[in-house]
Amino acid sequence: MSFRKALLAATILAVPGAAMAQNGAPPVTGLYIAGGGGANWLMDRGLEARGGNRSYFNGLPTTSYGESRQNTGWVGAASLGWGFGNGVRAEVEGSYRENEVDKFGGFGGPGRTSAFTRIDGDIRQYGVMGNVFYDFAFPGLPVQPYIGAGAGYIWTEYDGVRATRAGQNQNSVVIDDTDGRFAYQGIAGLAFPISAVPGLTTTLEYRYMGTLSPRLNGRIVRPNGTTVERGTFRADEAENHSVMLGLRYAFNQPRPVAAPIATQAPIAAQPAPARTYLVFFDFDRADLTDRARQIIADAAQAVSSTGTTRIEVAGHADRSGTPQYNQRLSMRRAEAVASELSRRGIPRSAMSIQAFGESRPLVATADGVREPQNRRVEIVLR
Repeated sequence: MSFRKALLAATILAVPGAAMAQNGAPPVTGLYIAGGGGANWLMDRGLEARGGNRSYFNGLPTTSYGESRQNTGWVGAASLGWGFGNGVRAEVEGSYRENEVDKFGGFGGPGRTSAFTRIDGDIRQYGVMGNVFYDFAFPGLPVQPYIGAGAGYIWTEYDGVRATRAGQNQNSVVIDDTDGRFAYQGIAGLAFPISAVPGLTTTLEYRYMGTLSPRLNGRIVRPNGTTVERGTFRADEAENHSVMLGLRYAFNQPRPVAAPIATQAPIAAQPAPARTYLVFFDFDRADLTDRARQIIADAAQAVSSTGTTRIEVAGHADRSGTPQYNQRLSMRRAEAVASELSRRGIPRSAMSIQAFGESRPLVATADGVREPQNRRVEIVLR
């Protein structure tokens, strides 16, 4: 199967995932897991053979050179990651690749041919990588492109790789060893969120992975099984091209909320009533929770859909601290909400940002009481 045909097949398989996505994917925030599999192409790989007093096959004290060609193989990967809520993700990944050796050539000396028969064995690559991704945000699109890069450590295993020299002696080259080396990769992908399951996303990826040159023990074996010579093989740097389909699940993605129901004004000429969105905060905190970001996103969307002309952002605090401290805390909360609105396309010039400290509680309490409903920011659209 050619690389072009495999890429086309993977694209067709990803179409159902796109059909299930409706509103795009919000930024990944917090813990997520991912996994996938697909086809792997390990490019032709040069081999440099060094023996004892003689070089492999040609009987001369020089280095021999050959090459192996592999069939299309497969790849699988699983990862554990963390999204920072701004499009950046970091993860730890374990991967496995396997390709069967298909052709073997080279290692010829003067007057020698380089044909091999009875070729067998597999090349396996497995290890751990650390990856960093960036998810591009295109609101309204059903697909989310992303790019990534990674580095780590990959073990290369030649499992029973064997090829027999065609000719008079019919000696065989045998490589059966493992070596680990530094590895790197580049990734480009498309994510298709599944709206029916918040946090669940199908992915289609292309990956390029390379490893530094491994050194592997090998030997030359006679037809009767006895060893003629032992030495080492230095393989070229690996070049892997992979196409993968996968799934990703983010544990902390916001659940869908019911859209606000617009009420018809009894008189057409009267202005629409103001809309108020409440954003709550944890005790003594001014950072936004996942639920808070979702509420702010709803408010930002309503600004464009309702013809809002004035946006009021008012911060509040409970009575557990001093009035002066609560005044500053409520302003920090108001600024956090205003910054998130601005990030979602609402200009700060359209906002009126105020802080009322503990002076306007939603629930009246005694001094020193921690009341969750008073730790809030009110977004009023007029």
